[in-house]
Amino acid sequence: MDRFDFHRVYFIGIGGIGMSALARYFVFRGMEVAGYDKTPSPLTMELEALGMDIHYLDDLSLVPAPFLDPSDTLIVYTPAVPVDHSEWTHFKEHGFRVQKRSEVLGTITRDTFCFAVAGTHGKTTTSSILAHLLRETGTPLTAFLGGISEDFNSNFISEGDEYSVVEADEFDRSFLRLHPNVACITSMDADHLDIYGDQESLRASFLEFASRLKPGGKLFVRNGLPLKGITYGIEDDSDYCIRNIKIEHGTYIFDLGTPERTLEGVRFNKPGRHNLLNGLVAFAMAIQAGPPPDRLAKALETFKGVQRRFSYKIRKDNLIFIDDYAHHPAEIDAVLEAIREMHPGKSILTVFQPHLFSRTRDFMEDFAKSLSGFDSILLLDIYPAREKPIPGVTSQGLLERISNPKKKLVTKQELAKEIKAQNPEILVTLGAGDIGLEADSLKREFDYEN
Repeated sequence: MDRFDFHRVYFIGIGGIGMSALARYFVFRGMEVAGYDKTPSPLTMELEALGMDIHYLDDLSLVPAPFLDPSDTLIVYTPAVPVDHSEWTHFKEHGFRVQKRSEVLGTITRDTFCFAVAGTHGKTTTSSILAHLLRETGTPLTAFLGGISEDFNSNFISEGDEYSVVEADEFDRSFLRLHPNVACITSMDADHLDIYGDQESLRASFLEFASRLKPGGKLFVRNGLPLKGITYGIEDDSDYCIRNIKIEHGTYIFDLGTPERTLEGVRFNKPGRHNLLNGLVAFAMAIQAGPPPDRLAKALETFKGVQRRFSYKIRKDNLIFIDDYAHHPAEIDAVLEAIREMHPGKSILTVFQPHLFSRTRDFMEDFAKSLSGFDSILLLDIYPAREKPIPGVTSQGLLERISNPKKKLVTKQELAKEIKAQNPEILVTLGAGDIGLEADSLKREFDYEN
């Protein structure tokens, strides 16, 4: 899979989940890797442990000298890097090869049998299930994941060059750099409107992605989406369909229908109908690599999950604590539905950290409606990520729109005290910012007491 005529790769934004997977890939291929990120994190610590030189100030003097040779260094950057970043500016102006992460990913996967998972929700879980199914059935693959798989304890798998698994990210239209053999589209809800402007432009981009399959390629689409392809769904007339669902001890048991046959008594352990759909399309895609359906069905049962995707942090009689990456109203609805289905009758306290000022502005009313469905709500300030504040867009404004009176705006420092005061049966932390670190802290706070 080597298609590069250089020996060093420098990443601007190396700590991002997608960027770090690429960094691992190049180290695995024997190249020297270094990079910049805004803040240290558990991910950057892991990368440094692999020998990567990483610094946290935008300062060209901190870039290792060998990486300042434009003839032998590739610069990889994330679209989230600000335009006034001085290192990025230097590399662009001094003859370096500067590429987006998506361009590099497209080059790496170009001559493989490429599986690409697209959709505004479910990409990471679906691609992780797919990688797990292929690996369990002996398929040689390289996978770049948007989260830490609990099956591999990594966001990167390299066990062969024949097949590749990637997330086809709609942000910044990155997925238009890919040419997959097999792709799926899980959802096309409005999102990233700071990039697209409106939902129709977003949908047009997905249609363009669907047209980029290699000749003879197959596209799987969730039943109901306005796209032509092989359909999948639950209790409907889809080509691949889950029927006769039962729940036993937190495990789904169901029949899985394919165009050729029905597999009975299939088991899957991740809560939520949205996760059932993710598992179903991963199964349908994996069949295209040739493994026997029965073996794939057995592998579905052993999928452990992805960190921060309906992850149980504590599971005891007097406290269930779930952490999830949900940062869009549709994702919040899916988490709430899954909790109600798996833990009926229990009261739920949610802690939500809005992600991005633009997303909070665009979906303010929808966020308020989704959060109002929980029994109690604690709201943190907006996590800005790459954005500057937008006048009038605040967590206080969101709080005022939530119809449930059991709501409160809190600081991170107040979280543990407030949760103890409410003594919930189920605690769920939601968001795509740094709330995952708070979840780890809360687990330490409450696990020994319960």
